[in-house]
Amino acid sequence: MFKKNLLKLREKMKQDNIDLAVITDDDNLYYFTGYHNFVHMEFGRPTILLVPKDDESTLITPLLDLFLVPEDAPVKKVETWNDGVGNEWREFLPKIIKQNINITCEKYKINAPVSVYLSELMNGKPMGDITPIINDIRMIKTNEELKIARHAGEVAMAMMEGAKTAMGHNVAEYEIAIAQSQAGTRKAAELLKTHYPNNISMSPNIHFLPVMASGKDLPRTHHRPTIKLVKRGEPVFVCYCGSTNFHRFRLGFDRVFWIEEIRDKDQIKAQEVAVKSQKAALDVLRPGVTAEEVHAAYADTIQSEGYPYPKYRCGRGTGFSVLEEPQIVVGNKTVIKPGMVLVVDGGCSTKNFRGQVGDSFIITKDGYEQITHHSKEIKDLII
Repeated sequence: MFKKNLLKLREKMKQDNIDLAVITDDDNLYYFTGYHNFVHMEFGRPTILLVPKDDESTLITPLLDLFLVPEDAPVKKVETWNDGVGNEWREFLPKIIKQNINITCEKYKINAPVSVYLSELMNGKPMGDITPIINDIRMIKTNEELKIARHAGEVAMAMMEGAKTAMGHNVAEYEIAIAQSQAGTRKAAELLKTHYPNNISMSPNIHFLPVMASGKDLPRTHHRPTIKLVKRGEPVFVCYCGSTNFHRFRLGFDRVFWIEEIRDKDQIKAQEVAVKSQKAALDVLRPGVTAEEVHAAYADTIQSEGYPYPKYRCGRGTGFSVLEEPQIVVGNKTVIKPGMVLVVDGGCSTKNFRGQVGDSFIITKDGYEQITHHSKEIKDLII
């Protein structure tokens, strides 16, 4: 998979007469090499992939993580550097920069130390942006990626079932978060053993601080689990954007549940509008339409029910990054194509409540394949 991805990048570079691509983003490094779990910029240690259009690629990485580089990585040249020794990672860049003319980087993702040093080497000459090319390549998933995406959907659904088993009157939010993390980890481990037995370096552990809110905190969109106790009659929002991370593939999946009963009946209408807005988007979703058309169907439905324009986009592309193209948002004229994996949300905000529903979909030649499932009927959301 990684070799094919790197070949696609090099072919596109040749078409666009790009001599060199400098890649530092963790997710892009994984996408093109399979290299992951290395210590990166949070510890001040850059890892850099240099991709010339006509020569072998070079991976520059800290010496302490050398043995994490996969044996089958499609990179023959691996250069290592050590903390404080010589000029560290910088030593390998001047020669290759001088050998190339049309040089590109991930303009908005490149880390600052590497960006500053490259600017010095370029003597003020601007670098191009390789990001649009990478985005276009990553937008359409390979069969290997789609297999992982479907398994990620299974992990997300296991997490939601785990959360439901823990929900109850006077249960702390963090206990629900622990339960969903454990359920997702166990499902991921099962899938790795069954379908990826040779990939022993891939961890099944769910390790992202999830989004969760209960009661009056639902309008706080990205609230995290706390020691707060959920109460009978209150809503509980669980969201797995980011926390569903199977084989490094991310999905979107969320629901609102209620504990034993629904105390505020106005919340029912808002949640039903959220579901209706997602359905409106899905009625439009298919190859050939634009991302903004899908968003418009979602937003128009919410407003037609008397609620304000939504506070967030209808959805986004997802994959080995939490956010990929296309974003399903006003003004995005990207055409939907088979092979994309998209998160499609529905929402409806009031002063004290926020209805929401979200699922992930693979775009097919005729429409879409849903890969996360849970009932949206109000009666099935009462725990």
